[in-house]
Amino acid sequence: MTFTQPRHLIIAAVVAAALAYVGCQAAYNGLPRLPALAGATLLLVAAIDVVLAQTMRPRIQRKPGTEPVEALTAARAVALAKASSMAGSIMGGVWLGLLGYLLPLRSTVSAAAADTPAAVIGLVSAAVLVAAGLWLEHCLRNPDEPEEPDDDEE
Repeated sequence: MTFTQPRHLIIAAVVAAALAYVGCQAAYNGLPRLPALAGATLLLVAAIDVVLAQTMRPRIQRKPGTEPVEALTAARAVALAKASSMAGSIMGGVWLGLLGYLLPLRSTVSAAAADTPAAVIGLVSAAVLVAAGLWLEHCLRNPDEPEEPDDDEE
């Protein structure tokens, strides 16, 4: 398994933003008002990632008094980290696409003005999830392995 590449996260966000923008153009009038904290649910997963990173990092680094991490547990945590950063990137793109649609309409459409705070909260929450996923992945790196070279073969 390779480390998450920033370009993969950026590509996912850009594609999601474009699809969300097009979707808003086609169907925004039919959507209900967005709850202000709709995107904040991503913060729950981010909190889990951060807690897991804090508890597993000393074990991965083999600090005295800590129990080593089993390989399967570490693999599952890495999968969670990669999924978190990708999900955050995709959701960030969706919120960004929604914001791109809403901002020009804020002064003329009251629903757009009302939905803008939810989109901003969602975008910030998605960015926090990406950061938490990348932090968890960083904390799970084996200290005995050399740094992975930056190769563009992926």
